[in-house]
Amino acid sequence: MNSLKIVGLPHPQQSGRYDERMVAPMREELTRIGFTEARTAEALDAVVKDTPGTTLLVVNSVCGCAAGRARPGVTLALQQAKAKPDRLVTVFAGNDVAATARAREYFAGYAPSSPQMGLLKDGKLVRMLERRDIEGREAQEIAADLLAAFEEYCAKA
Repeated sequence: MNSLKIVGLPHPQQSGRYDERMVAPMREELTRIGFTEARTAEALDAVVKDTPGTTLLVVNSVCGCAAGRARPGVTLALQQAKAKPDRLVTVFAGNDVAATARAREYFAGYAPSSPQMGLLKDGKLVRMLERRDIEGREAQEIAADLLAAFEEYCAKA
């Protein structure tokens, strides 16, 4: 019997820590609002490294604060934003291992956490939301933080 091909991977349970069948809906919460997934370090570099403009890079995760706060907060911010990042990219902690490690290199100076969101301008980190900035806060509060960052760094002059 052939294994299922979930999210383009031949062995759903061998791609990382979590079964892709469980992770797929969590990935889709971001891809359906315009995020591109980077599954490898090279794919992430292609979107972020030496790229002019702004990029919102989200380290997605299975944790409850990602589900109840981070992903809804990002969604609200993008729905309400007048100024938006030029690019939206996400990696999934625990499954996109090399891509997540590379994302954390772009987040130099901050401890690894998930979820985690960084706004980059011209490939350099300008604003960070760590798990501690997400956990225990409402989606609307996270959206407000993102909106302020978008207004400061993404508004066209």
